[in-house]
Amino acid sequence: MIPYVGSPQRGEPTYETPYTKSQTPLNGPNNTRSIMANSPITDVIFDFCGVLLDWNTRACLEGKFPDDVVNRICANDDPCGFFHYEDRMDAGEDLADILPDVRREQGDELAAIFEYYIAHYDDALPRTLPGMVELLEDLKAHGYGVWGLTNWSHETFHLAFEKFPRLEELLQGTVVSGVEKMHKPNADIYELALNHFGLTAGNCVFFDDTAKNIVGANEVGIHGLLFENALQARESLAQLGVRL
Repeated sequence: MIPYVGSPQRGEPTYETPYTKSQTPLNGPNNTRSIMANSPITDVIFDFCGVLLDWNTRACLEGKFPDDVVNRICANDDPCGFFHYEDRMDAGEDLADILPDVRREQGDELAAIFEYYIAHYDDALPRTLPGMVELLEDLKAHGYGVWGLTNWSHETFHLAFEKFPRLEELLQGTVVSGVEKMHKPNADIYELALNHFGLTAGNCVFFDDTAKNIVGANEVGIHGLLFENALQARESLAQLGVRL
């Protein structure tokens, strides 16, 4: 995602630029991309939650608060507004600016739970999804670029790399919506990622678990694919000529 300068403290990530780059350049006259001469795909971009990582709000709250409250918070229709407030953070707003709205709209109890949820966000990230680290490794081993593009708050994103450092090692850069103050599915964040990473839209695949984000990628010329699991991702890449 974004290059850290040193090790950020919990809740206080330090970003040098709005994206991360590996120290090893992707391109060069004699690099491994020559093996992909017969494939239009050179780079694969991944969403984080629901693609690379398991994201589970219930895992953070269960056992800490009454079951009926947790069930309401996690309901698909979002009656407590948690996912709405989190979307606002993903778009760049700070928790301190959102909490007054949570208190006014949901009451002090739910505001306190939302504050707890953000403070313990790493508990909502129980694991990497099966087979995804291996997919990143295989793509890199065969000369493909691997990148991240995520709707995520600038206040909590650092937890992804702190908890799963292998992702930081493998990804050559990541754009984070909360840092850029723009978000999927709007075209600007896809275009920003392409420009930052030096990529051509038609040579890129983007995996996301949300349909509207796939539409957004397709609209800027990226091959957007709805993610189901690692095996399906491999099969979809193979259909586009990616050889692993």
